[in-house]
Amino acid sequence: MFSRLAELDPNPTTELEYDTPFELLVAVILSAQATDVGVNKATRKLYPVASTPQQILALGEDGLKRYISTIGLFNAKAKNVIATCRILVERHGGEVPRDRAALEALPGVGRKTANVVLNTAFGEPTIAVDTHIFRVANRTGLAPGKDVRAVEDGLLKRVPPKFLQNAHHWLILHGRYVCKARRPECPVCVIRDLCRFPNKTESEK
Repeated sequence: MFSRLAELDPNPTTELEYDTPFELLVAVILSAQATDVGVNKATRKLYPVASTPQQILALGEDGLKRYISTIGLFNAKAKNVIATCRILVERHGGEVPRDRAALEALPGVGRKTANVVLNTAFGEPTIAVDTHIFRVANRTGLAPGKDVRAVEDGLLKRVPPKFLQNAHHWLILHGRYVCKARRPECPVCVIRDLCRFPNKTESEK
């Protein structure tokens, strides 16, 4: 499965736009229940003005809201980002910690967000299970599970070590563009014959 996904896309990465671990962290916090496209539109305006914890703190919560008001739940997200920036400055010298516990202690950062930052910014072999990965893991039979943690643990056991670094992005992109929620694109799927999903779609005539 992963050999085929790797052949299609040898170097997969996030569709969120960022230049630093901090920019990625903020983008992932903003992306909860929002699209990457929507987040990128907001951060393209925000980051040229404020791209460090200190600069975002200087903006203040109301100042930050003006840049992210097009994103769902922006009030709560602005509060979390400001609180996170304050902790980064006070406890981590303004740097994003490369430590799961420290990341998960930040407001608005849960296990999934921590996994994204550890994997994408720091190259750790983690897998952040979102709705796309949860769907692909269950449909294909790769790592069935009733909740995201069960799927994450299953994937970490089953994905071969050489593919673990990029598995997160291969699965999320496959779920986003091929193994879609409402109507999966089974006829063009490169792993169709390996998949255990019983209700595969047929090509439209």
